[in-house]
Amino acid sequence: MAEIRTEEHNDCIGQIQIADDVLATIAGTAAMEVAGVAAMAGNITDIAELLGKKNLSKGVKVEVEGNEVKFELNLYIRAGYKIHEVCTQVQERVKNAIETMTGLEVPEINISVTGLVAEKDKIVSKKDTKVTE
Repeated sequence: MAEIRTEEHNDCIGQIQIADDVLATIAGTAAMEVAGVAAMAGNITDIAELLGKKNLSKGVKVEVEGNEVKFELNLYIRAGYKIHEVCTQVQERVKNAIETMTGLEVPEINISVTGLVAEKDKIVSKKDTKVTE
């Protein structure tokens, strides 16, 4: 759990603690906003996702040390995107989101690309030759 130290503020009235799940959800949400990210590892077969609910903290490992938080993200990337560019954008987006929302420092974000996800194939029906997705 991350603890934000506020001793330097004269108007401090207590501690602020942020659960690791909250940090992981912020990171997962930020990562999913990047074009080319198909899913967080584990979300593709997750039953909750099939019901329309995504667990964006899945596939995110959080390590808190003092005022710093490090992340490990496991991603599925969409085929056709440059993996290096997508991952760099994810690192930038996650770092910005965490630092902006929490005030914590993010010195490290490691990404593992778990797999590639192909775009939906178009299927041509033999009966009526209509193209469906």
